Order: sequence, then structure tokens, then C-alpha cells
Amino acid sequence: MMRQIVIDPVTRLEGHLKVMVAVDAGKVVKAEVVGTMFRGFEKILAGRDPRDAVFLTQRICGVCPADHATASALALDDAFKVEVPDNGRLLRNLMLGANYLQSHITHFYHLSLPDYVQLPEIAPFTPHYTGDFRFNKAANDKLAEHYFQALVIRRKCHELVAQFGGKMPHLASIIAGGTSQNANADRIKAAKALLEEISTFINTVYEEDVRAIAAAYQDYFKAGKGVGRLMTYGAFPMDAAGQKSLFARGIFADGQIRALDPAKITEDVSHSWYQAKSGGQPAEISTLPDADKKGAYSWVKAPRYDGTVVEVGPLARMWMNGMYQQGISAMDRIVARMLEAKLMAGALDRWLNELVVGGKCEAAVEIPQEAEGVGLTEAARGALGHWIKISGGKIARYEAVVPTTWNASPLDAAGQHGPIEAALLGLEVPDADNPLPVVRVIHSFDPCLACAVHLITADRPMAEYKI
Repeated sequence: MMRQIVIDPVTRLEGHLKVMVAVDAGKVVKAEVVGTMFRGFEKILAGRDPRDAVFLTQRICGVCPADHATASALALDDAFKVEVPDNGRLLRNLMLGANYLQSHITHFYHLSLPDYVQLPEIAPFTPHYTGDFRFNKAANDKLAEHYFQALVIRRKCHELVAQFGGKMPHLASIIAGGTSQNANADRIKAAKALLEEISTFINTVYEEDVRAIAAAYQDYFKAGKGVGRLMTYGAFPMDAAGQKSLFARGIFADGQIRALDPAKITEDVSHSWYQAKSGGQPAEISTLPDADKKGAYSWVKAPRYDGTVVEVGPLARMWMNGMYQQGISAMDRIVARMLEAKLMAGALDRWLNELVVGGKCEAAVEIPQEAEGVGLTEAARGALGHWIKISGGKIARYEAVVPTTWNASPLDAAGQHGPIEAALLGLEVPDADNPLPVVRVIHSFDPCLACAVHLITADRPMAEYKI
């Protein structure tokens, strides 16, 4: 007998997500991933000073503000035709990389861990789904203790970002042409102390805990496989010209890694609540909502590369760099994210040592009357692109294609499911009343939709919101 399962909202992620799956004979046969809110930042930016984009786009998300600040600054660098000094490049890398660390630790301990570990039967851990929790009490309690320890480490990651960003979230120092806050000896010393503590946690606690989860839930190396195609924009430039970067740019498809051509990136809106003219190449479209559109079921667009569906995120980056190519599954995503955190901690240490105290950190910029720019980078969750058009010295058009737009995309005109939908199809769900496998697969992608307030109305009891 077919059962319809609706999870609304999916909790323990950033923003609003609704998932509807049909289960027949214990397997998912239909899946729809629904973005329930209109982002609208593109419309907010129209007519503003281009330099405002760095600060306003950060407000899209309180978890990954450095990511949007970086992408926006890169788009402005491109439009303004400026070259960022070495110290500015290093400082940008440090802020973005530190944001990666807090994001990855947050994902594992505070978003995914409750899917595999039984936490105390008190708020905010109740109500929750029940399922196949596999650890004995001692192992379970140890992992649960690390949940709370990770809260302290997250705070230290924020402090690390703030050493050079001024504050966190919503950094003040990333600007067009570099950074407004330079490196001094005290900030570098404080950053190194924070990084040492964070790195110790990653290498002695985070890694051990991920390996424990992976060993206990080996079947999830076969669940949530998705589309089998991966994409990265590349990130963390290692030289002034941007010819070398920590993470490579590319496409993995049909068993091969190929060069990426940004001109092949398009957005499909066939099943999204947007007007038809909102689809096409990001540099040429405008975001125009159509809440009454027939056949649509999500506020998320459907980005495609050369007409195909691709997955983005830490797994894609680790795969493209040849650092992890074991598989594409729910558990592979969790393992790859941990390995990336280890890699990033080491990179941050090197960049701190490369900083020149008092070295030039910004280039002078002049706002052009007419210009276009593209900023492609990697957010913690995957490929992030910002496209800007300037006319009359003001923003005429702005488009942001975020990682979760790629991963949580709906069907496109060709009938192709987005990565999360594809990963859910065929998933075994033994108990439709406790769809924990569905939640585990969704959380493996670490979705981050536009951050906003969840509304809990008087006619919907709190008990209906499951963590």
C-alpha cells in the first residue's frame, strides 16, 4: 500500500524546507523537495551602490555570511577590474576557511548527529523520530557529550572569523578590492591560539566520531546515492592572479573529471514559482516571482550544467581534488566533510604564517558606470556564484545561485530530478511513521535555504515539529 509522507518543516537545517515522498513496498517511489520561501535578495539589491552587495548578500544566511561576502567581493573585483593584494587574498581565505570549520562542525554535531545518536529526552531534542539507533549506552553517551562540547568549538570558530572580519556573523571587513581590516601581530597570535584548539578538536574528536558513525551505519554508504555527477567552482586562491587554488574547478561525470565552462550554467524554472523569463543564464535573467504558476512546487530554481544535474558540496571538492573518491552516498558526504575540515585547518595555519604584518590588504577601486562581473567560489555547502550588472553606477541586475539551489532543485523541463530528490528515490523506509532514513539522506547534503524565522501558529501544536 502506497503511503504519502510529508515532513514540513524539515528541521535541523538553515531556512525552510518541505519534503513530500511516496513510499510503496517500503521504498520511496516519488520525491518532491519544496523550498517554501521566496528569497528576494536580488530584487532588494537593484538600484543600490554596487559596494552594498557584499554586506547585503551576507544577510541571506547567518551560517555562511563569509561565503556570500567572498562571492560578492569576487564579482565586484571582476566588475571593477582590480587585483587583490596578497594580504587581502590571505585574509579573505582565512575568514572563509574559518567559516567552513564552524559550518562543518555545526553540520555533523548539531544537524546530523541526532539522526544517529539518542540525545536527552528533553527540549530541544523532543519530539523526535524513533528508529534504528545502534550504539550501546556508553558509546551513545560519549557522542552525546561531544554534541555539547562542539557548541564551545563552534563559538571559537566564530571568534576566529571575527579576528579579521570584525564580527560574526555578517563580517564587516571583506570589501571590493580586498579587506578593510589588516593583520597585526596581536590578531595573528589570537587566531593561532584559537586555531590550535579547534584543530585539536577536529583531529581527536570530530574525526573519531565520524568514523564511529560510519562504522555503525555502513549501509548508508549505499543509501542516498544521488545523480553521480559532481561540480566545483574552485576556491581559496593561492596566488594573486588566481591561477592556483586550494580547491580545483571541474566537473565529474561519466567516470571522468573535465574542465568547467561557466557559460554552460543555466537555471530552469519549469517547476519553480518564477516567471519564464527568470530562467536561462544567470548573467542575463531577472528573478521575477509567480506564486500562482501551474505545475510549480518550489521557490528553489533548478540550476543545470550543460543541461545536466550535478551535485555540489564538500564531497564534490574532495573528489575533484583526488582526496576522497570512495563513493557518492549519504555517509560519503559526512566523511568527506570531516576530511575537508582537517584539510582546511592545516591550510588556515599556513595562511596565518604567510601574512605580512601591516602588509597592503586592499586595492583602490573606482565604480564604473557600466560593467558586469562574476564571482565564483565554494561555500561550505558547495558551488556559490554571484553575477552582477552595473548600469549608471548602480546595480541593474544581481543573481545569486547558491549551493542548495543546485542540490535541492526541483524537476526541470527534461523531467530530471535535483540531487536530493534523486537521492531519495529508491530509499528504503521500513516504517512510514518514522521516516528517519529520509531525514538522514536530506541532512547529508546539509541544505541551507534562505535563513528566516519559522512560524509556529497557535493552531499547530509544538509536538508536530519533529527534530
